[in-house]
Amino acid sequence: MSKDEIKTKATEVSVADFIAAVPEERRREEAAVIDAMHRRVTGEEPKMWGPSIIGYGSYDYVYDSGRSGTMCRAGFSPRKAAMTLYLMGHYEKRQPEADALLERLGKYKNGKSCLYINKLADIDLDILEKLILLSWDVMNERYPN
Repeated sequence: MSKDEIKTKATEVSVADFIAAVPEERRREEAAVIDAMHRRVTGEEPKMWGPSIIGYGSYDYVYDSGRSGTMCRAGFSPRKAAMTLYLMGHYEKRQPEADALLERLGKYKNGKSCLYINKLADIDLDILEKLILLSWDVMNERYPN
């Protein structure tokens, strides 16, 4: 693998096997909830991306530098420290809608395109599903098939 090669690629690893192997029972149960939510929103069957991301759909991108790749349109990882959801970091013209949902979500931390949740019990699952849908819509607008 060259230093420029993207490490996070779709694999043939079973999503069900990956979730079953998550060490903590609560995190396994939460992963099943988040998986079902993503399946409802996206209508996609999940694939493993790299060793630990459960992803839905895909899109091709090209950076200004010319570097390109393929990544999942939506996804999550049931990490030990927090459930990590990969949502569109820049909701663009829909940012006010995203901000309003985040205000009502509950207890979370976020990064540019990640939402970190310690426990699903700390958040409003209906709001989370709306955030996933908003992110999915933005990705489909930005990267039409």
